[in-house]
Amino acid sequence: MSDVQSVRTEAVEDLLKTVYNLQKQIDPVPTNLIARSLNISAPSVTDMVKRLSEGKVHPALLEHRPYHGVRLSELGEKIALEVIRHHRLIELYLSQALGYSWDEVHNEADRLEHVISEQFEERIAQALGNPSIDPHGDPIPALDGTIHATGLSFLFDAEIGASITISRIVDQSTNVLRYLSALEMRPGTVLHVVSKSPLNDTLAIDVAGSEHTISAAVARSILVTQN
Repeated sequence: MSDVQSVRTEAVEDLLKTVYNLQKQIDPVPTNLIARSLNISAPSVTDMVKRLSEGKVHPALLEHRPYHGVRLSELGEKIALEVIRHHRLIELYLSQALGYSWDEVHNEADRLEHVISEQFEERIAQALGNPSIDPHGDPIPALDGTIHATGLSFLFDAEIGASITISRIVDQSTNVLRYLSALEMRPGTVLHVVSKSPLNDTLAIDVAGSEHTISAAVARSILVTQN
């Protein structure tokens, strides 16, 4: 058994996936930020980072610069994208085939992403028609690890009067997803920006002829494309 196979546990895969997501925002990623994101202790993260970095596991899954942070190695990124592909395909399968609501699929996928085989993953992909996005609009990595990135902007930054289409929901907490469902706001929904109120930190939008006022926090959790 190789070093990588022996350390590839659920906790390690979660850490690699977290580093992948955080690395888009800050590079290298501070270990204390990883600890907060995973809700585990900083010493536990430090221990894992030491084991997965150069000299502890061969080939290394992380590159670690003491007092600066970590970034994924080429193999670490490959594993992270594999787990993300599992997760997003499972979310879509639960939603489309089993009738789960989009606010229920994340936790189920978190549990299943570590245990399905590559064969089972491919069967899911084929059954769904090899989809490119999950129920929240997140891109699904291809088998070769490539991931389609598009130029998106936050709803909050859209100009007044703009016609835009929801592409992706960043905040996938249960309360936010249920709130957006009640407003019929999902990926693919077309809406118009009616007004902004900086003092109240709110945004007025029109969805299919119905006007709604949402908070800036919610508007900053929605990625859109200009029509």
